[in-house]
Amino acid sequence: MNPVEDPPAFRLFTEIGIIEQLARNRLERGLPDGLKVSQFGVLNHLVRLGDEWSPLQLANAFQVTKGAMTNTLQRLEKRDLVRIVADPRDGRGKLVSITEAGRKMRARCVQCVGPLVADVSAELSDKELEMALPILEKVRRYLESHRS
Repeated sequence: MNPVEDPPAFRLFTEIGIIEQLARNRLERGLPDGLKVSQFGVLNHLVRLGDEWSPLQLANAFQVTKGAMTNTLQRLEKRDLVRIVADPRDGRGKLVSITEAGRKMRARCVQCVGPLVADVSAELSDKELEMALPILEKVRRYLESHRS
């Protein structure tokens, strides 16, 4: 029996989905102290983009519900990895920022997942990776600009 030959765009999204599942599983096994990928994602986001973010802005950035983000933030706050304070411009709102302990944890996470990155780098040359990046970045930009 011949497999169905799906359109290239469908095959691309299938591959991205499979890669995401495999990478998420391997990444989570490598994260220290039982940290979850969603928690690492928030720490990484705050280190990369800085400033203070509202829980709603973070939920939108991660395409999750505000409730799911609130849960993630509460877990990070309990571990002193983020600080959540009242928004001085809006007494009802909150602002989230990363703590020094959060920055250290993010750096530790990056170090812990180093073997995964090294494995991929050993299998794929820098040239191959650099060739794939513009296409993936273009797909990401398209999807970001067409969020609902």
